[in-house]
Amino acid sequence: MPKLTDAERDELLPTLPEWNHDAGRDAITRTFRFADFNAAFGFMTRVAMLAEKADHHPEWSNVWNRVEILLTTHDANGLSRRDIALAKAIDALV
Repeated sequence: MPKLTDAERDELLPTLPEWNHDAGRDAITRTFRFADFNAAFGFMTRVAMLAEKADHHPEWSNVWNRVEILLTTHDANGLSRRDIALAKAIDALV
């Protein structure tokens, strides 16, 4: 999967208004907050199932009710359409 061009990035990032572009890593990030740890962990389980099906895995962390996700395509050395697709699938879970 090739890295997004500047034009593709400019077109696709606005379709993910809750995500932030980390230009230094050429990645997108988003923080999710839930009622408690159980809800956060349940969300992570659902994301893990999506990621496994897509064979595209996030970098993430969890502290109590907060889940932080970073998406980038390591093989492409930056953002690819796989990251955009996974971000949209994650957004659909919330």
